[in-house]
Amino acid sequence: MAGMVVRRAVSAALLALAVAAASAEEPPMKTPEYVVASYYFPNYHPDARNAKTRGEGWTEWELVKNARPRFDGHRQPNVPLWGYTDESDPAVMATKIDAAADHGVDAFIFDWYWFDDGPFLERGVEQGFMRAPNAERLRFGLMWANHDWIDIHPATLKHPPALLYPGTVKPETFEKMTDYIIEKYFRHPSYWRIEDCPYFSVYELHTLIQSFGSSEATRAALQRFREKTRAAGFPDLHLNAVLFGVRILPNETAVANPEQLTTYLGFDSITSYVWVHHVALPEFPQTPYRYVMEKAIAHWRETVDRFSIPYHPNVTMGWDSSPRCAADDPFENRGYPFMAGMSGNTPEAFREALEAARRFLDSRPENQRVLTINCWNEWTEGSYLEPDTVHGMAYIEAVKAVFGP
Repeated sequence: MAGMVVRRAVSAALLALAVAAASAEEPPMKTPEYVVASYYFPNYHPDARNAKTRGEGWTEWELVKNARPRFDGHRQPNVPLWGYTDESDPAVMATKIDAAADHGVDAFIFDWYWFDDGPFLERGVEQGFMRAPNAERLRFGLMWANHDWIDIHPATLKHPPALLYPGTVKPETFEKMTDYIIEKYFRHPSYWRIEDCPYFSVYELHTLIQSFGSSEATRAALQRFREKTRAAGFPDLHLNAVLFGVRILPNETAVANPEQLTTYLGFDSITSYVWVHHVALPEFPQTPYRYVMEKAIAHWRETVDRFSIPYHPNVTMGWDSSPRCAADDPFENRGYPFMAGMSGNTPEAFREALEAARRFLDSRPENQRVLTINCWNEWTEGSYLEPDTVHGMAYIEAVKAVFGP
């Protein structure tokens, strides 16, 4: 299936034959196609950078284990049904791949890090996914998480989080990084392509532009990335931008607003990472999930009207960043991760959001029916499809019910 948008149903030709056999009077119906891509946060395996700051063998599972209720009715800690596993183990990742593929998820989009001194958390995709014996069952893509990496594991109220690794990179770093991406990832048979073009997403546009100093220089760098991708034998590159907090640099003259910026830089599509990027949570300590859902659906429609390039809507499973807060600090509404979560994000409510997303996608051209989900495993932000000891497989069963094979 590599090189083609994953088909979500029987081909039109086979469907026509089946319908004709059942009833010669009824015309064949064409079933829409969808791609369901779930973000994957790979901080659940040992990494050399984490070992320097947190100790040998540390993973974000430690925050999951140490989470505790912060107010009446608060369900913490959440316990993974599969245990505190190492995602860099191909056998462990194979379990995730099978579960995703069996329940209507077509691709993992890995949060992927590369700083001026090299990669971070890459073993989840390179040793876990790419070496899994069943990797052909699922596509995978990269979202360059080019944000500052700060010390929030856990965060405290007394001290602002220290900056560990800046998200901006030197232009020469970008060139080295994109060479690596093309050779290491794009050539893998399971790499996700849209219309045969490898998918690559960028998390923070303003940080990307800061790396090059202007939108003009950024546009030129992205064009070189395209040219190198074509030179490697691909038709082109599919560039996606995660849209939130887009800012124009001071004294910019090439563009005046985010709508112009994404087009000017040459992006092929835009999407979202998580609902809280677009919807404020007015009730503390928890805002109802359905309130956020309604606002998110409105955001989908507004974004389609505002931007000329295709928009891939996002559905978020939930939100609770309290595991990233120091346990001894009072839980106050002081800004991420000390912030409101969502209440009522039951599997049933999540399914309603997926059904709304499907209706939205049905209104879009068939080659634009891509949905992103937050997230396969954001355990410390309370947004995960992986089974826990309370709901089991209910969240991925919801995906299957709406988009499943």
